[in-house]
Amino acid sequence: MELDIDSALVLFSGGQDSTTCLGWALNRFSRIETLGFSYNQRHSVELECRELILESIQHQYDKWATRLGLDHLIDVPALADIGKTAMTEELVITADCNGLPNTFVPGRNILFLTFAAALAYRRGIKHIITGVCETDFSGYPDCRDDTIKALQVAINLGMESRFKIEAPLMWMDKSATWALAEEIGGKEFINLIINQSHTCYKGDRSLRWEWGFGCGDCPACGLRASGWMLFQER
Repeated sequence: MELDIDSALVLFSGGQDSTTCLGWALNRFSRIETLGFSYNQRHSVELECRELILESIQHQYDKWATRLGLDHLIDVPALADIGKTAMTEELVITADCNGLPNTFVPGRNILFLTFAAALAYRRGIKHIITGVCETDFSGYPDCRDDTIKALQVAINLGMESRFKIEAPLMWMDKSATWALAEEIGGKEFINLIINQSHTCYKGDRSLRWEWGFGCGDCPACGLRASGWMLFQER
């Protein structure tokens, strides 16, 4: 399968990180497709947010609109069926005996990137973009740079291809992610992320903060809020 070197598939959840990565890719590649996943996540409101963000890009960014292609959504309910996590059930967010938060969904990013590669293979897409990060994260082992590199090797061997998995935020904290978003699309893009993206693990969009919508007390909201404050101090 010949891959188009000027194409990218962005794993797009509708959250701050994946929205930033989408803007990053739209500035670099001429053909962009997006991929989201429905896995009975507690914060399923993000699926609605991703649609709004894609619509906004189509109407507000002329240059990006011409590059933005098909959006794909894959149902993976088995992730919720396998075991209890605070991402898929109404559980109090805590840490387990290994120190990992119970928001960790085992195998999620590995499965997502494997599905993404299978789709990219069919679509002839070279670059697979993910918003995983090892600097500002909740301890998820499948967000680490070593995991992503190992997965790229395994996928390329298993599919006899030369995909490039890129993680633009891998070594950025949240303040740097906000700064990157501003560099990508200015204040307009920052406002889009604040008003339309969703990161809160609890799926709460009833409260509006300076940095966006969320419960204000889950780990995802904490990272987003602290990153915003540091970004404002720059």
